[in-house]
Amino acid sequence: MTPYEEIRVPVAGGRLAALRWPAGKPGAPVVVALHGITANALSWGTVARMLAGRVTLIAPDLRGRAASAGLPGPYGIAAHADDVAALSEGLGLDRVVLAGHSMGAFVAALAAVRHPDRFGPLLLVDGGVGFPAPTHLSPDELMTAVIGPAMDRLSMTFADRAAYRAFWQAHPAFAGDAWSPEVDAYIQRDLTGEEPAMHSTCRIEAVRTDGIGLFDDEVLSAVRKLPVPATLLWAARGLMDEEQGLYDEKRLAAAGLGDTRVEPVAVPDVNHYTVLTGGSGAREVATRLAALANTPVPDNA
Repeated sequence: MTPYEEIRVPVAGGRLAALRWPAGKPGAPVVVALHGITANALSWGTVARMLAGRVTLIAPDLRGRAASAGLPGPYGIAAHADDVAALSEGLGLDRVVLAGHSMGAFVAALAAVRHPDRFGPLLLVDGGVGFPAPTHLSPDELMTAVIGPAMDRLSMTFADRAAYRAFWQAHPAFAGDAWSPEVDAYIQRDLTGEEPAMHSTCRIEAVRTDGIGLFDDEVLSAVRKLPVPATLLWAARGLMDEEQGLYDEKRLAAAGLGDTRVEPVAVPDVNHYTVLTGGSGAREVATRLAALANTPVPDNA
């Protein structure tokens, strides 16, 4: 495990918790990285190890999760985007690279649009490019279709930390050699409460609001209004390690990214989770982040 420090930064309604993996040298570039809808800051632990101190990596627990679970609403993608801007301002950061995985990628894109002078280039990891919601589904049906298994977990209880570990090790996305000390630390950061009824730190209201918010027009249109260039790393396989991932060549063609500042790049042999937490996926993410962090963005970008 790469050592990190926990920090808290003022945002609307309280203080946002974040983890900071410091660079090996003073004055190194800074990257801010955002997690997925039911995740937490330690989902970036494997990437932090792969970065090996080339940059300072700062990853917040988004409002309603982990150490930021106590922050009140309102929730939503725009609220997270404004929190990230407040985090950046509070830490005195300027034009930092902004990365996001899954829902965090949508937050990153919207943050860049809402706060165009604060962020540099973006790295969107298996997220950020959305599609209109099916009009025949209710909000609850929509949530079930998008993240049904993850949503179910939030209402479950676990006898102890070993039980939670066993639950996740049985998940298809983490089969085989996908498990690591970083993955274990990441899932354990999500667990709270007392034995024998421990549970996820994620606030169901926050997750539900954020999930439905992914289909807001402002969120869906963000990638078409980016003031900075973005790279989309998309995973070949899906949330349950199924062959169909969130994106593929056909879906990306339908998204019409040709007139945007987004460059899609396929990442083979990974799923929606291991594109961030697995060895090959995290190495690709870290390599891209290190390169972007050393690429200056013109003031008029």
